[in-house]
Amino acid sequence: MLETKSFTQKGDTGKQNRICLSRLLGLMRSWFSKPANIILLFFLIALVLLTLYPLVTMLGEMFIVHNNERSAVRSLGLKKGDFTFFHFERLLLMLSDGGSMGITRSNSWIQFYQPLFNTLIVSLASSFIAIFFGGVVSFLVTRTNIKCKRFISGVFVFPYIMPAWTLALFWQNFFKNVEIGLGTSNGILASVFGIFMPEWFVYGAFPISVVLGLHYAPFAYILIGGILRNMDANLEEAATMLKTPRSRIIWRITLPIVKPAMLSTFLLVLASSMSAYSVPVFLGSPVKFYMLSTKMKSLMDTASGQAYIIATVMILFGVSILMLNQKVTNSRKQFTTVTGKSGQVSLIDLKGARYVLAGILVVVLLFVAVVPLITFALESFIIKAGDYSISNMTLDFWIGRDLQYLEQGDNSGILLSPKVWNALGNSLLLAISCSVVAGTCGILVGYGVARRRGSKLANWVNSLSFFPYLMPSLAFGAIYLALSYRVPWLRGFLLLAIAGSIKYLPFASRSGISTMLQLSGEIEEAALIMGVPWWKRMLKIIFPIQKSSFLSGYLLPMVSCMRELSLFVLLVPTSNALLTTMLMQYSEKGWAQFGNAINLLIIFVVTLITVLVNKLTGASIDKGVGA
Repeated sequence: MLETKSFTQKGDTGKQNRICLSRLLGLMRSWFSKPANIILLFFLIALVLLTLYPLVTMLGEMFIVHNNERSAVRSLGLKKGDFTFFHFERLLLMLSDGGSMGITRSNSWIQFYQPLFNTLIVSLASSFIAIFFGGVVSFLVTRTNIKCKRFISGVFVFPYIMPAWTLALFWQNFFKNVEIGLGTSNGILASVFGIFMPEWFVYGAFPISVVLGLHYAPFAYILIGGILRNMDANLEEAATMLKTPRSRIIWRITLPIVKPAMLSTFLLVLASSMSAYSVPVFLGSPVKFYMLSTKMKSLMDTASGQAYIIATVMILFGVSILMLNQKVTNSRKQFTTVTGKSGQVSLIDLKGARYVLAGILVVVLLFVAVVPLITFALESFIIKAGDYSISNMTLDFWIGRDLQYLEQGDNSGILLSPKVWNALGNSLLLAISCSVVAGTCGILVGYGVARRRGSKLANWVNSLSFFPYLMPSLAFGAIYLALSYRVPWLRGFLLLAIAGSIKYLPFASRSGISTMLQLSGEIEEAALIMGVPWWKRMLKIIFPIQKSSFLSGYLLPMVSCMRELSLFVLLVPTSNALLTTMLMQYSEKGWAQFGNAINLLIIFVVTLITVLVNKLTGASIDKGVGA
């Protein structure tokens, strides 16, 4: 009897196990039958491997001896690959061992603390310049009757479309003179007008801050201008009816409303300026003014461990600043004031000043956006630096052959140089590859996050897809450089394509997520009831409806990749250069004419791509960013 009962219990247990297994398989089959779940699971695994794993790999590089550091640690009895804290001691602690290794207090100050101080000063100054310039222009355009609004609004964003180092190169070409810097010649101002600017004005913290501030001012213009444009004018009209002075209205109503946008812009510009590389190279290196980014690049060739420590510090700053920005943005919901546009918008009457202010802005914008292109053309034509006479100009740097200015094997003008055309081909191929990968992944991430919105898996993928944006470009390049040492096959073009695609994924994923959230799920459900497969629903229904926004998600990575220098400067092999790295090589060798010519070529290609895509598809960068 007991045996029969025991056998029955075992049979029941086995039956229950089979039922549980059947239910589990059913749940798994149901879960995997939803494309959004499969997409999110795939990208969770992929992003962990392509973001977190490389980051951990780079962190490990701070604690080992590298090939270029063996001489420095020989007295410690260490060899390549050994674990050590030597890099931290030399870079951060400012300790001296009595001179046996030549480590002094000044070494740590020069290698880390002075660049850190310079970085903080420049970042804060450029942030204030961007906020002030962009905020004032956005107020004038949206809240006053200033003239030439359309021209000012259109040209103001152009400095951001151009690479940041474009303005830096223009500043150098225009203000340099023989009395300052190392081996410089006279620029346009000194040669034509005989005005010699002091060193602090041409090189160092001041010009770097101004150039970065002008470059990022469109951030403030777009964010602050958008709030001013959409703000309910009844708030100001009510104060006006109570005869409140205009200055008090601006101070007590307008400024508090735009305060979140101002703070957000300040933090974004601060994070971007701290990671800037190209501008400090052009305007800091001639007078040995180093920031964290430029010092990290120089240490990468001689002390890789210390360079990776600086990269980690830059990442920590970037993550902290942008997390603070996110916290501030989320905590300012009480400033929501858009309740429907009021038809009572009354613009401030500037009277005669509207012509004066418009004239000043037009001149400033022409100087920032148009004059640089003219100076690049002039600098690419002159034979002897500092002489801008017609007799000193030539087209050799564009279409010349067998030029005596260059080394053997690279002595043709840029339009006839095989190296330049090869670099152009590499840049276009890389830009297209990153655009296709980042744009497609952005759409898929957007679809998965939107369809599974609120789930833990969607939140994880959403956060990981945005994570590369938190890391400075140069530090992100260092992460993948460290990864290439551990994964030998991950080098060359493949390394560039993966690094670029992951770095630009945040732009495409933000565009994809917001675009997918605009679509009602009923559209896809109707096709699902009709038995339309998922891939067909994407190609025939979802993509055509939001084609313009999706294509904007492809355009932004392409344009960003074409003008990128900081991300690729550590990863590009010398035998397979890009246009941006070739520009840097020419500038470092003192071949300013070729550098300016390539700069014009980059600007032309980027502008052509943007215009063609906009005309053919209606997509534009602002739609991708706005998303």
